[in-house]
Amino acid sequence: MKARIIVTLKTGVLDPQGKAIEAALTSFGLTGIDGVRQGKVFDVEIAGNDRAAAEATLKSACEKLLANTVVENYAIEIA
Repeated sequence: MKARIIVTLKTGVLDPQGKAIEAALTSFGLTGIDGVRQGKVFDVEIAGNDRAAAEATLKSACEKLLANTVVENYAIEIA
């Protein structure tokens, strides 16, 4: 099975990297872009066919390593 984990900052958490990206895009002459927020994407391959077990494993990976749950949210998509 393949899965994608998307990690984003929680609403209200300052995102200096997103602001820097937004400023850089503006300096390149790109207009109409407002409120850039950066995040992380992890593409993971999982052995087996048990979706529930895969989701539990991925949730554990997020909670322990992939996301700082104090300031970040995560979403798991299993294909």
